[in-house]
Amino acid sequence: MTDFAIFWDWLSFAVRWSHVVTGIAWIGSSFYFVALDLGLRQRPGLPVGAHGEEWQVHGGGFYHIQKYLVAPAEMPDHLTWFKWESYATWMTGFALLCVVYYAGADLFLIDRNVLDVSAPVAIGISLALIALGWLLYDQLCRSPLGKNDTALMLVLFVILVVLAWGLTHLFTGRAAFLHLGAITATIMSANVFLIIIPNQKIVVADLIAGRRPDPKYGKIAKTRSLHNNYLTLPVLFLMLSNHYPLAFGTRYNWIIASLVFLIGVLIRHYFNTTHARKGNPTWTWLAAAILFIVIIWLSTVPKVLTGEAQPVVSAQAQAMVASAHFPAVRDTVLGRCAMCHATEPSYEGIYHAPKGVVLETDAEIGEHAQQIYLQAGRSHAMPPGNVTQITDQERALLVAWYQGVE
Repeated sequence: MTDFAIFWDWLSFAVRWSHVVTGIAWIGSSFYFVALDLGLRQRPGLPVGAHGEEWQVHGGGFYHIQKYLVAPAEMPDHLTWFKWESYATWMTGFALLCVVYYAGADLFLIDRNVLDVSAPVAIGISLALIALGWLLYDQLCRSPLGKNDTALMLVLFVILVVLAWGLTHLFTGRAAFLHLGAITATIMSANVFLIIIPNQKIVVADLIAGRRPDPKYGKIAKTRSLHNNYLTLPVLFLMLSNHYPLAFGTRYNWIIASLVFLIGVLIRHYFNTTHARKGNPTWTWLAAAILFIVIIWLSTVPKVLTGEAQPVVSAQAQAMVASAHFPAVRDTVLGRCAMCHATEPSYEGIYHAPKGVVLETDAEIGEHAQQIYLQAGRSHAMPPGNVTQITDQERALLVAWYQGVE
């Protein structure tokens, strides 16, 4: 089992790396084509059906690009489709959700002091929310509300705020942020898979059959692509947030998540406006900075204790605490780790427990046994630079403790 823990950690690394690589490819192509679309220029003499053109220089060469709003008169011999970047990003992201949050549900997904449910129930709730998020969004886009971009975005933002609040009452703060990002990312990828690409295939089929394509398909695809463009930056923040407990582990984490969406919209509005050559709205940066300062302030507001409820301890944690090695392990962790991993860290320059991991009680040490084993037993990642001078014998003790129970 201990070898399995090491394998699983490397599997997580491989899937995460794949997710980052495919995500860069998708986001890069998305940002490029939105900027290209907004920067198109019209001029006399463009080919029939051409909406605009753009000249660009890159890599020592010049590119002349023309866009057809509906379709060209004839089907080109070679046509490049941009879809696999999106599909691969979602699939690797879902795989990472399974590897980290579903396989480690008792630690990363479930907070039994928030909602005491079994791992299968928590995973079922997760899957249902991801699917329902897309269905609700898609129905709103197809409704009469979808014809008014501003009204639609306002309604969607209200839904996101409610969703952010609700998720923090279902999962751990870390998992709540991750799911808000996963729901949004699913909407984005489903837009590509279920709307944008099928609409483009309809246009291609009409061209091949000699029919004039209906422009509505291109218009719908462009609208969904624009939605994706505005959602990208908040998704990136939410996916990175699991490294920053000040974002997900504080009292007003749901408000922080909501404000992040506004910041993302402001930043994209700046770039979209400048790419369209419609001005230079620098006020968006000031507004984004003010919102970020508000986020910083919200992260420092202390939690209000609402009772003396005892934390629920998993069976795995109980087994780790019951180990004969545990008294010595507890002394090692409290002496070498707890000065940082505490509700009020005493180590200079550390103000909040790294990644929100607190190791002050027997239950907390037991719950994080695998992380302690991997980070301080099998590897020398913790303590950083071995600043607390943990010895090789103490590391061997952590390994023996975890292996003895597993």
